Amino acid sequence: MSETVDVVVVGMGPGGEAVAAQLAEAGLSVVGIESRLVGGECPYYGCVPSKMMIRAADALAEARRVPGLAGTTEVRPDFTPVAKRIRDEATTDWDDQAAVERFTATGGRFVRGRARVTGPGRVTVEGQEFTAAKAIVLNTGTDPAVPPIEGLAGTPFWTNREALQAEQAPESLVVLGGGAIGLELAQAFARFGSAVDVVELADQLLPVEEPEAAEVVGGVLTGEGLGVHTGVGARAVRYDGEAFTVTLPDRELRAERLLVATGRSTDLAALGLDSVGLDTDRRFLEPDGHMRVAEGVYAIGDMTGKGAFTHMSMYQAGIAARSILGQDGKSAEYHAVPRVTFTDPEVGAVGLTERQARERDIPVRTAVTELPSSARGWIHKSGNEGIVKLVEDAELGFLVGATAVGPSGGEMLSGLAVAVHAQLPVERLRQMIFAYPTFHRAVEDALGKLG
Repeated sequence: MSETVDVVVVGMGPGGEAVAAQLAEAGLSVVGIESRLVGGECPYYGCVPSKMMIRAADALAEARRVPGLAGTTEVRPDFTPVAKRIRDEATTDWDDQAAVERFTATGGRFVRGRARVTGPGRVTVEGQEFTAAKAIVLNTGTDPAVPPIEGLAGTPFWTNREALQAEQAPESLVVLGGGAIGLELAQAFARFGSAVDVVELADQLLPVEEPEAAEVVGGVLTGEGLGVHTGVGARAVRYDGEAFTVTLPDRELRAERLLVATGRSTDLAALGLDSVGLDTDRRFLEPDGHMRVAEGVYAIGDMTGKGAFTHMSMYQAGIAARSILGQDGKSAEYHAVPRVTFTDPEVGAVGLTERQARERDIPVRTAVTELPSSARGWIHKSGNEGIVKLVEDAELGFLVGATAVGPSGGEMLSGLAVAVHAQLPVERLRQMIFAYPTFHRAVEDALGKLG
């Protein structure tokens, strides 16, 4: 027997929880299904606990900068308060009961289990079938990708999930992957005393970002004592019961722990999406402007390939909810997607990098300002590394991308994101009044260099 409801939401990450709650509060009968934790990766293994760790690590770094600015300090790292805060404040010991109750309080119904789409409008979970009269919404996210490195399978390596459940910082750590997750955790553990090496297959750290940004961050990491190895891949991994040995083309790295941060993966086939005519051999689903991927089927979040960010999932959730409710609203736009890597310095970026713009045959004009040469950077002194880079469509005269690296890179991004989103003319931006002395004023310097 199949039970008919209005909407079935498969995957209750940030976007799934949001769309399910909006639809339930609007009076629809909604079933939310999750096999793991309601709330998804972000509150339990991603954004929230990692930023708690990073905040604590940054406090240690600031204390170590005091001798160059204001006197003397003695810093003794202790990871225990970090682990306790993650367990008690962020994750409630990885218990999602409060999140489940938050959803059911909206009038929704929650089912724990692994769901599968079995045909148009039909979803099966734990032997029970639901028929969705209005829509199925997919928000199953991604999992850590594990590369096929000889000897890696079967060893007790960490992904971000295990790393954020650690109760102590390891004595030594090798990180495979120099993207956002790898670098954030690498720097944080290093500041708590771990000897850290980062291995990145691409020729630069943060491969999706501007090379100037990668250069700044790489210089800071090496200055803090991390080993940075770019343009090389791990050939083999061994674990002897006490430590890992990672074989590179020119050396071996040995460490107590190994963190694999080499990207994320989807499993569309496991969802049974071929039953509604979708290609499950693809890495991501491709939604239309209202988040539809098939008749009566919507997809939001990481699985759409538009950016593995909580803010993207929430943005798409709002669009899908309006569409299901028959409400008017703008279609999805992705020309000004903001992203932040919470290293120190932070890397905030929006829109296209210079390389991406050139690949799209956009006539590009760029400008770079170094943060230490700005008034605020000079005043800030210790820990002032950073840049502002602007990417202009030279023909149309507005910014198509921007990067802000610095102590407040993510916060500096806000004004740049508005400029890229609204396609404000560069000439108009040059007429703004920029507060002095702020890091944001470096944007004015970069605008002056364009053209």
